Amino acid sequence: MSVLTRPEPTSTQRPQGRGLLAALAGIAAGALTLGLAEVLAAVWTSWLGSAGTSSPLLAVGGAFVDRTPPWLKDWAIETFGTADKLALGVGMAITLTVVCALIGVLALRRRGPGIGAFAVVGLVGLAAVYSRPATGLLDLVPTALGVVVGGRVLLWLLDRVAGVRDGGPRSSHHPSAAPPSGSTRRSVLLLGGGLTGLGVLGVVAGQVLSTAGRAVQRTAEALGLPTPTRTVSVPEGATSDITGHTPYLVDNEDFYRIDTALRVPRVDAAGWTLRVTGLVDQEVEITYADLLAEEHVEALVTLTCVSNQVGGDLVGNARWLGWPVRELLARAGVQPEADMVLSRSTDGWTAGTPIEALTDDRDALLAVAMNGEPLPAEHGYPVRLVVPGLYGYVSATKWVTELKVTRFDADEGYWTPRGWSARGPIKTASRIDVPRSGGRLEPDADGTVVLAGVAWAQHRGIERVEVQVDDGDWQEATLLEEPTVDAWRLWTYAWPEATSGDHQVRVRATDADGQTQTEESAAPAPNGASGWHTVDFTVA
Repeated sequence: MSVLTRPEPTSTQRPQGRGLLAALAGIAAGALTLGLAEVLAAVWTSWLGSAGTSSPLLAVGGAFVDRTPPWLKDWAIETFGTADKLALGVGMAITLTVVCALIGVLALRRRGPGIGAFAVVGLVGLAAVYSRPATGLLDLVPTALGVVVGGRVLLWLLDRVAGVRDGGPRSSHHPSAAPPSGSTRRSVLLLGGGLTGLGVLGVVAGQVLSTAGRAVQRTAEALGLPTPTRTVSVPEGATSDITGHTPYLVDNEDFYRIDTALRVPRVDAAGWTLRVTGLVDQEVEITYADLLAEEHVEALVTLTCVSNQVGGDLVGNARWLGWPVRELLARAGVQPEADMVLSRSTDGWTAGTPIEALTDDRDALLAVAMNGEPLPAEHGYPVRLVVPGLYGYVSATKWVTELKVTRFDADEGYWTPRGWSARGPIKTASRIDVPRSGGRLEPDADGTVVLAGVAWAQHRGIERVEVQVDDGDWQEATLLEEPTVDAWRLWTYAWPEATSGDHQVRVRATDADGQTQTEESAAPAPNGASGWHTVDFTVA
């Protein structure tokens, strides 16, 4: 790193009262480093067609997510919901700003250690990039260039900070280290602010270039969706017109999104392939066109995130179109000793799914469409797994590229070594939608108040839902139609002669196996939350 060296100033040269300007210099150098690296990473990836991660921003964020303990993940999702990635980005920005500001102050006082600290931060970024799946040495180039340029800019700005007069004499003992003449606080502020803004623009440009580089759904639009050999419809009796009641099918744009991808992967279906490997009689590889040529079916399936709190909204129901996974596995020939399939995403994320869930008669699909449209990129375009009855962390792999037939004692999915259970069956659950917590209900003319919600026990079905108002007896709710046991079921309850004032309502469901959800409260980790959803409300 000889390009970053400068003669270290003596104690008589250490300026006083310039700390804020030095902090700005550090922030500007850090912003320019990141902005340049992000732009170069976007161009670099498009030029090389690399499947790795050249972006230091995504690499550091991804490395952090990979090392997030379950308690912190639960807290983040509970606190920020589907905005958890935005919260992570804001936290990273604040942390980097503070670190760069401190480096700037340090480098003004002690040039060598300060530049060394800047180089260490750069090395952390390089290490994060190299740690990402499918990343090679060439993917380090954008970050390395950004660090070198940022270091030079830091030295250049610090020379100008040192040239700002603060009333004290300027040392003349070291002419080689003398700061440029004419430096003023205003000029340094303008330079530092301008370079910081340029760096921020670079980050934004890098994001735009990386996401706009390809029209990710062009293949689906060109080839069209396959005509299903089996269609499904939602009977009128399964839906509700009660204001605030969850719709039976959740619109694509409203469907929850929980995954570890900080940026939605750009996958061109024209180059997409899916490989079946591991304990099979023969490895199989199919293209997107091969997949579309198979006999697809439609299925109503409710997906649930294991991080969903009691009463939470990290659950959604959709109409999926896809090819049954069991057909592909049968083509490969699953060997008898296999008990798990490790599915892998294009970004390296993995899920370990019990093999029986992919080979029995349930509608486990390689899905290509959602609610009649090609999969949105956020939900796994071009192909994702949809498996009824299992939490998403062991089944719902988006942007899927590999199915490795294996064993639980030989492989683990992404979340299992982080403390989550290996198999992840969904627990019977229910939720109150009407009223909302703290809400207010108006009784009708005869004093009746209508409560409403949903219940789910995927691949078992819902047999009964009961409601308890205040500390009264449990009352059976009215269940709407159930087109399939793989999707949730809506319910309503008409509370007669509701009294005005404050009240509390709780709900519990019983699945088709006769198991009633437990009152015992449990956090999401390690195998899903439990307890009865309870809501306080007011009757007018």
